[in-house]
Amino acid sequence: MPKKGGKHAEMGKEMQAQCKRAKVEAVCSPSVMSFENPDSLFGSLISPIKQEVFFREYWEQKPLLVQRNDPLLAAYYQSLFQLSDLKELCSQGLYYGRDINICRCVNGRKKVLNKEGKVNYMQLKKDFDQKKATIQFHQPQRFKEELWKIQEKLECYFGSLVGSNVYITPQGSQGLPPHYDDVEVFILQLEGEKHWRLYKPTVHLAREYNVESEDRIGSPTHELILKPGDLLYFPRGTIHQADTPLGISCSTHVTISTYQNNSWGDFLLDAIPGLVFDTAKEDVALRTSIPRQLLMQVDIADSTKKLSSLLRRLADRLENTRELRSSDMKKDFIMNRLPPCLGCDSDLLTPGGKLPKIDSKIRLQFRDHTIITVEPDQENSDEVRREMVYVYHSLKNRRETHMMGTDDMTSEEGTSQETHGLRFPLSYLDALKQIWNSSTVNVKELNLTSDEEKENLALSLWTECLIEVI
Repeated sequence: MPKKGGKHAEMGKEMQAQCKRAKVEAVCSPSVMSFENPDSLFGSLISPIKQEVFFREYWEQKPLLVQRNDPLLAAYYQSLFQLSDLKELCSQGLYYGRDINICRCVNGRKKVLNKEGKVNYMQLKKDFDQKKATIQFHQPQRFKEELWKIQEKLECYFGSLVGSNVYITPQGSQGLPPHYDDVEVFILQLEGEKHWRLYKPTVHLAREYNVESEDRIGSPTHELILKPGDLLYFPRGTIHQADTPLGISCSTHVTISTYQNNSWGDFLLDAIPGLVFDTAKEDVALRTSIPRQLLMQVDIADSTKKLSSLLRRLADRLENTRELRSSDMKKDFIMNRLPPCLGCDSDLLTPGGKLPKIDSKIRLQFRDHTIITVEPDQENSDEVRREMVYVYHSLKNRRETHMMGTDDMTSEEGTSQETHGLRFPLSYLDALKQIWNSSTVNVKELNLTSDEEKENLALSLWTECLIEVI
């Protein structure tokens, strides 16, 4: 999962060419999912299991199987992606490695059967039928609007990137060897049946993808058959393998995955530099010099006591800090996540209501798609840079490139992926918090010195479609 082309992903090599959006928005069965808000969407995904039960008993702990004999739900799941969708998708221009992998598990190893360049549907079908190859389709939310809706809401729910892959496997075949992933996994069975075997983790809550040999994993802790409408969850690190039973023409399932590199350890790596920087401004102990030749020593045992003391001082500072400066994780999430799914209006995002004035009442739009950060001024190259407030959002993100990796990749316009947002003086922070923490707020009541500043703030946010005038 998440970003395709990462070193752990089972997604094939990166390709520079960007994909164009294929127009394959197949007519779906009436949705049986609740899209009222992110909470209701996740609740309907794991139903009838209650969310509090899921997080208390299963999340990061053990697998969960939800079997449903529900024809309506099965029909809805099937509408998310079908084997028959591939023909139209291939006509729009798919590439091996970037969009599709063809593979098969042979003697405990993954054998990749990819061709070069564009995917030809007849050749793809031939490999599927004759070579019993699994078709792995990367990030189908780029093409299927219903998956876009689901994953966008899940990204709001988790506050983490949510990727997906579709796996289509012919009968009597297996695509991947036993392995574990670095993501939380939700399997939705769409077509046919899939036989799953899960094993005890060798690395609990693993931070990377790894293949495991049969002689290391022992006997399965769970062995089960998924049918259309069923859901299977398992935590990162869970060793698993799956095959399509004989007598079943093929199996199609979508793997929805999240929480890659989203642990407390990752957050500490992100937040500690800012904490050290801020604390050193006020605590002289962090500004004293390290011992002579410390950087030249192999053994620094004599310095660990001092480091421990400094870390305790940081911990004391942290207990009295209400805000932590996240340098990268917040921006990475907001820059790479899906934009809001607005249906027919998705390409027509316009400011809401009339132009804001000093006597206007305003409210925040797309709260789940915006963040506020305090950072050194990125537009000032002076040696001493003042702090500024940045409001980042994902309203202009491109669905077509979601989770497709950013390394060395450029957009169709020739520019690299960028963060969208606004920049304000630090004195605007309290007024921004007013807007973010209130259901509605009057422009004239914003915590700024002058009416001109209040109107300018409201106008900037309104122009960026972040507030509406009511």
